[in-house]
Amino acid sequence: MDATRHGQPARAGAAALVGLAAALLAGCGGSTPADSGSGEGPEQIGTATGEYGTYLTADDGKAVYLWEGDHSGTSACSGACAGAWPPVLTDGAPHAGSGVATGQLGTVKRSDGTTQVTYAGHPLYYYAGDGSAGSTNGEGSKGFGAAWWLVAPGGTAVMEKDESPSPTDSSSSDDGGY
Repeated sequence: MDATRHGQPARAGAAALVGLAAALLAGCGGSTPADSGSGEGPEQIGTATGEYGTYLTADDGKAVYLWEGDHSGTSACSGACAGAWPPVLTDGAPHAGSGVATGQLGTVKRSDGTTQVTYAGHPLYYYAGDGSAGSTNGEGSKGFGAAWWLVAPGGTAVMEKDESPSPTDSSSSDDGGY
């Protein structure tokens, strides 16, 4: 048997695997942070309610944040900041879900040419430490020199936990003072 003949299929298979691996890695987004919105069509902004009250969400219910380091509706978060706080990106005008004011939604062009969703003039971000919908681990963080806050449907920063009692809270009772 000819050794070069047997080696050809193995080399061709290896080359195909290397090509497939390169294609898969290229599709991982390069410099675009993971979890930054699909960027494949308009992003939908909705709301959720949790320990901080009602706040804005995007991308399958993930919490979104504003950053006090941004000024005049322009994002100042890039590089390592955008790695920890990926921008909420969109292709096209974002859509308002239930509880979201359509007139408050907007977009801003980032320095890398992508389009970021804004709400009440604030560029919106995810927090990389929020693993899933309902996580609000970034609330009150002081990362990158300024505070990060959840965004209320009114467009303001959520700065305190919701301390209102739940309908099933029985911690107070009316026993007539006895």
